[in-house]
Amino acid sequence: MVDTHNSDEERQKLLKAGQMHLVHWLIVVMSIVITLAAWYFSKSQLNQKLEAKFERNTEQVVDLVKERMKLYENALWSGVAYIDSVETEITSPLWASYANSLKIDLTYPGINGIGIIYNVQLDELSSYINKQRQYRPKYKIHPNHTESEYWPITYIEPVATNKMAVGLDMAFEINRYSSIKKSRDTGEARLTGPITLVQDAKKTPGFLFYTPFYKDGSKPETIDERQELIEGVVYAPFIMKNLMQGTLAEKNRQVSIKISDSGDILYDDHNNESILDFDNAPLFTKQIDVGLNGRIWAFSIQSNLGFRNESIANQSSYILVGGLFIDCMLLGLFLFLSRANRLALDYADRINSKLESRTKHLEKSNKDLEQFSYVASHDLKSPLNAIKQLVGWVREDCISIIPEESKNHLDLLTQRSDRMMKLLNDLLDYSRITRDEFKSVSVNLKEMTQDLDKLLDKPSGFNIIAPDIDIIVPEVPFEIVIRNLLSNSIKHHDKEFGTIIVSYEEGNDFHIITVEDDGPGIPEAFHEKAMEMFQTLQPRDKVEGSGMGLSMIKKIVNHYQGSVMIHSDGKRGTRILIFWKKNQ
Repeated sequence: MVDTHNSDEERQKLLKAGQMHLVHWLIVVMSIVITLAAWYFSKSQLNQKLEAKFERNTEQVVDLVKERMKLYENALWSGVAYIDSVETEITSPLWASYANSLKIDLTYPGINGIGIIYNVQLDELSSYINKQRQYRPKYKIHPNHTESEYWPITYIEPVATNKMAVGLDMAFEINRYSSIKKSRDTGEARLTGPITLVQDAKKTPGFLFYTPFYKDGSKPETIDERQELIEGVVYAPFIMKNLMQGTLAEKNRQVSIKISDSGDILYDDHNNESILDFDNAPLFTKQIDVGLNGRIWAFSIQSNLGFRNESIANQSSYILVGGLFIDCMLLGLFLFLSRANRLALDYADRINSKLESRTKHLEKSNKDLEQFSYVASHDLKSPLNAIKQLVGWVREDCISIIPEESKNHLDLLTQRSDRMMKLLNDLLDYSRITRDEFKSVSVNLKEMTQDLDKLLDKPSGFNIIAPDIDIIVPEVPFEIVIRNLLSNSIKHHDKEFGTIIVSYEEGNDFHIITVEDDGPGIPEAFHEKAMEMFQTLQPRDKVEGSGMGLSMIKKIVNHYQGSVMIHSDGKRGTRILIFWKKNQ
């Protein structure tokens, strides 16, 4: 029974607790102070974080360019190693096969090709041209110049995109010529200054990258030896725009780049399609000079609109506005809770009034139920016993003179009286399940099962097996459950012999008791129906029972916070699992 009356003193405490107090106002004020402090601190830290972020972006961009240039240099040196390792003379098909094995488009994005430039002296010119025309009859060196030696592009792959460069003599133009001689004299990889590649239809800035190789694969130590033994260079042409797109697409960074070489612009992010991301008043700018293979590239880096937009999204003013908004919400929450508390008390008063009325009604219903139990146990059972006794007297007095059909009617009347008495007893037991409480005690499953075995009306061919295990359960209701399960297994068995096995498993929160028989089984479609009141799966004239066994079991187990499950394929055998809550 729940007490629905609150004392005046408790009610006053609840009313006082629902009001705005000094502590609530203190929390709101402290929240505002913390918000202002966080805003001031974030504002002072924001510029430092943004500058550090810009520095990271700048270093990342420069490092990526340097790493990519080193990757290209390694590709050129691998070409030199290939030439030094091949014992035969390099031909156009041989170089094409090697270049294709590199998979330039996938392995070296941004590179325009890879080729060989041979150093040809004036007295070697005729022999050189004849050799090249064996595979390429139209091969020629161009353009004309006045230098005493030639540096023609002999092979270049892929040929399709570099066709105009085949035969181009590096000696015709000072940028190309001076860089190739520096590479020869130093034995190192060298870049040209900004040039326009003949194969670039858009005439955008580009450059060449050389790595020298010497006769017989030698590595001369002095300049004189290098000039004497030079055989040629492995080279790669680059269109700067393609190189940068392959290195670091602008959409993946938050800085804009402009690269110059000796004042000549090699690359500028915002010359063409990227102009929408250009920031006319960048938050940060930086100039960096980077030495790359004999050239000095001047990087001019500035933050772009993407950097500015992300920075704006993190401005400290949002912290201030958001903090003040939360403070207002906090104050509103306190006021709302105060009002909600008063409304809750009013609602509780109304509910208490209704509960008092319902409690009185429930008490009356319980009394009516107890009265019904009394009437059922005395006023109904007594007439049933009298009817059964009268039937017995009629049988004794008239057994010799009444026909067989009347004898059958007397048997049927006795049977129906017994069934009615059993149903009445089961109903009384069912109604008392939740009214009485029993303390948990130690119960031995084997001893309880043996005691029940003696009480049950079972054929001699039945064997009941149970484990010798002690469990803590309410003894009386638990015994009713086990008794009904054993009785059902015997009563519904289709043979005069059988085995019933009671097993036990300890779960974390439950005792798991299984009662398994080898009877005819219960079809899966009837598992739920079998646990309803007054339900039997066989005709009552065939199997005596009230149909309340499993229903009573379910009600008892559920009352003790457990559950019941039926496992059966409907063909042979039934397992009833009882999950009995521990620590009742």
